Amino acid sequence: MNTDRFVLISGCSGGGKSTLLLELARRGYATVDEPGRRIVKSEMLGEGLALPWVDEISFARHVIALALTDRETISDPAGWVFFDRGLIDAAAALQHLTSEPALATMGQALRYHSRAFLAPPWPEIYAVEPERRHGLNAAIAEYRRLLDVYPSLGYEVIILPKVSPPERADFVLDILAH
Repeated sequence: MNTDRFVLISGCSGGGKSTLLLELARRGYATVDEPGRRIVKSEMLGEGLALPWVDEISFARHVIALALTDRETISDPAGWVFFDRGLIDAAAALQHLTSEPALATMGQALRYHSRAFLAPPWPEIYAVEPERRHGLNAAIAEYRRLLDVYPSLGYEVIILPKVSPPERADFVLDILAH
């Protein structure tokens, strides 16, 4: 499978990643919603305990499993496939929480496109939501960890500009075209 077509949109929680993915989907690109947000919604429907504010380690393990499934269910793509977060973010979270070498195990073996796009902290649009209960300071701390993680795995990090979703989509597509 040609995973060079798999593009990660990562970075700070509340930094506009999902909105960017909606714009890319509107333009006809394949997108994969954030695994963590999907798990939270599912767990909140029942009495699930794999929630980041209940059991962070279980949550990270569930996110890893779903991110692996996401990758496996995509057949060889003809065009770009944009992931709202993904396996690397989940492995980084698990490693941060447990010191398990999750990144060494998964981060190198399961590659994405060599350029990873990171949304920087954007306090003006950050909002706490039912699926995102942590504050901006926790989101910034996670963003700083990701700024170290991606280059350590050989990715070129591209910081997304703080512009409208259509302008962000244009920026990403222009970078990928060159």
